Amino acid sequence: MTGLGTIINTAAIIVGGLGGMIFGKKIPDRLQDTIMKANGVCVIFIGIAGALQEMFTISPEGKLQSGGTMMMIGCIIIGSIIGEILNIEHHLETFGEWLKRKTKSDKDTGFVDGFVTASLTVCIGAMAVVGAVQDGINGDYSVLAAKSVLDLIIIMVMTASMGKGCIFSAIPIAVFQGSITILATFIEPVLTETALSYLSLTGSMLIFCVGVNLTWGKMIKVANMLPTIFIAVIWALVEKLIAV
Repeated sequence: MTGLGTIINTAAIIVGGLGGMIFGKKIPDRLQDTIMKANGVCVIFIGIAGALQEMFTISPEGKLQSGGTMMMIGCIIIGSIIGEILNIEHHLETFGEWLKRKTKSDKDTGFVDGFVTASLTVCIGAMAVVGAVQDGINGDYSVLAAKSVLDLIIIMVMTASMGKGCIFSAIPIAVFQGSITILATFIEPVLTETALSYLSLTGSMLIFCVGVNLTWGKMIKVANMLPTIFIAVIWALVEKLIAV
């Protein structure tokens, strides 16, 4: 069944969020703050590991080599400029405020922040894109199934410390991955090995930024940097055309 991977992923986020709400009510505020910062540190290192994995390679001589610096800088700058012009963060927060009103959560001061942070955490990354494409082309939802397990745990922890706004990250993930699954036939030819590497590198950098915000408070408008991952794919395509 095409789209089953996204359905599983969305359900996993909801289950994780509900579990986080149940456990969160039993955890003192001081401990919730500690859990949130600990989660932030983990996200930071996940981002660092993903970025370094794509940046460093071992040469035939056995030497460690780095690459992708110009691509990384160019994509981050161009993507951030586009994101600022579109003001993606503001629109995401506006949607969060609407959800807050509709769910009668006006007293939950951390609702919008939890929604935005959780949405960025589960949507950014190569697994979301590659898994959705495989689901759309072959009906293979194995990547999204594995991602679902990770997201369930992450959202459970985030909901316990940041509140029920995190549960509603199920909406952006359903829209994002569902759209990619529907358009998979058109997207697949563009996702070359180089494009996936660039997407993974820039996506890992954004995950690092999410971790920074979790640990030290909101310092970076990560949503406004989202176009970076799309620019990374375009960058790879342009490189391929120039090389021909």
